[in-house]
Amino acid sequence: MEFTAKAIAEFLGGDVEGDPEVKVSTVAKIEEGKPGALSFLSNPRYSKYLYTTSSSVVLVNSDFILEEKVNTTLIKVKNAYESFAKLLNMVAAAKGAKQGIHPKAFVEPSANIDSTAYVGPSAYVGENSTIAAGVQIHPNAYIGNNVTIYQNTTIFPGAQVADDCIVGKGCTIHSGAIVGSDGFGFAPQADGSYQKIPQIGNVILEDNVDVGANTTIDRATMGSTIIRKGVKLDNLIQVAHNVEIGENTVIAAQTGIAGSSKIGKNCMFGGQVGISGHISIADGVKLSAQTGVPNSLKVPNEVLIGSPAMNSRKFSRSFVLFKRLPEIRQEIDELKRSANSK
Repeated sequence: MEFTAKAIAEFLGGDVEGDPEVKVSTVAKIEEGKPGALSFLSNPRYSKYLYTTSSSVVLVNSDFILEEKVNTTLIKVKNAYESFAKLLNMVAAAKGAKQGIHPKAFVEPSANIDSTAYVGPSAYVGENSTIAAGVQIHPNAYIGNNVTIYQNTTIFPGAQVADDCIVGKGCTIHSGAIVGSDGFGFAPQADGSYQKIPQIGNVILEDNVDVGANTTIDRATMGSTIIRKGVKLDNLIQVAHNVEIGENTVIAAQTGIAGSSKIGKNCMFGGQVGISGHISIADGVKLSAQTGVPNSLKVPNEVLIGSPAMNSRKFSRSFVLFKRLPEIRQEIDELKRSANSK
């Protein structure tokens, strides 16, 4: 599929600088550009590649100022990164979605599947489940009993949505992810053993939620584990039973959230963050990678780092001292010896 620079600019509401009829049929990183490719520049650190790239078209921010002549056609837009994402979504939509139930899929007779949905080979759809228009269930995916999946959601190969779970519109569940896995609940017994506590709740994903590969979201003990609209979960994340994550929160890989914790909206967590159970985190909180949170965070929009978590500015000042602790101790010991010798 080919697009001219002019057509791309019209779609994005941008301005062409260069040849408006030049065509592109693929995309490439700006440093790996080639003829016929579209690239984008949003990070100033990559500006040097604009003058050497072989890409035919490059998206740049409208306020970008050239330092020298370029050999590529530029399309100036308000936000190059957002525009590039919008363009990729357009291309993906143009490819079209599949429809119909593959002969090698297994669908229970009581399941209700819209005629425009797709169920791939070796996929399973359980009893009394409802699959809405435009849903794409790829090969080897598993959909349990009494599941509801709303319009235009995509379930990639090998993903699982367990019994009684609800998945909203426009969600994406990547390969190996499990929505509705059994919660980790055990009651200690007098003899030191543990009695399994049945987890009889479900998981609710609201609209436009992304669940990364091999991420697990446990069903609630009772009630629901709830992932609000617009949440983006990276790969390899553990969300425990009865957790609630507020809308438009973004969480990076290898983060673990213990049971019954409540995460606010518009939060951002780096990789390997650990959240203790039964705590709450205010809206807009940002946690740097490997931050540990043992207690509730009540201040909105705060930036924290470390374990236990502390304000990032305090952490930066404290870190100067952390690095000097051996020298500081030596200085204190010398002062003590000096004082004792007098």
